[in-house]
Amino acid sequence: MTKLTFGAHPFLLGFDQLERLVERTAKSGNEGYPPFNIEQSSENTFRITLAVAGFREEDLAITVEDRQLVIRGRQAEEPEGRIYLHRGIAARAFQRSFVLAEGVDVAGAQMENGLLHVDLNRSVPDPVVQTIRISRK
Repeated sequence: MTKLTFGAHPFLLGFDQLERLVERTAKSGNEGYPPFNIEQSSENTFRITLAVAGFREEDLAITVEDRQLVIRGRQAEEPEGRIYLHRGIAARAFQRSFVLAEGVDVAGAQMENGLLHVDLNRSVPDPVVQTIRISRK
C-alpha cells in the first residue's frame, strides 16, 4: 500500500511546500511557557501577545527566519548570594516560534505592562487574471 502525501495529490500541484510547513510546525516544541494570545484585529492584521513578566526589552530578541517568527528571551544572571524562601516566578530562558504564511510580515513590537505585543500585517495582492495563448506547432 502506498502512502499518498498531501503534496503528491494530483490536484494540488506545487503545494509540497505546504506539507513541509505543516511538518515543521508539528515539530516545533510547544511547551506552555510563556503563555501567549493570538488575536485578529482586522481582516489583514494580527497580534501575538506573550506574557513576559520580569523580562526587559534587552532580554528579548525577535527574528524572522525562513518565514518563521522566533521570539527568544533570556534574563541576565542574578547576582550570587540571593536566598529565596520561595521562588514561584519563572526566570528561565524561552523560545517561541510561529510559522508565518506567505505575505504576512511583522509590523512592529512593543512592551506594555509585562506583555510583549508583536503586530503582523498580511498584504493582499490584487487578483490577477492571466490569459494563456495556445500556440501551434
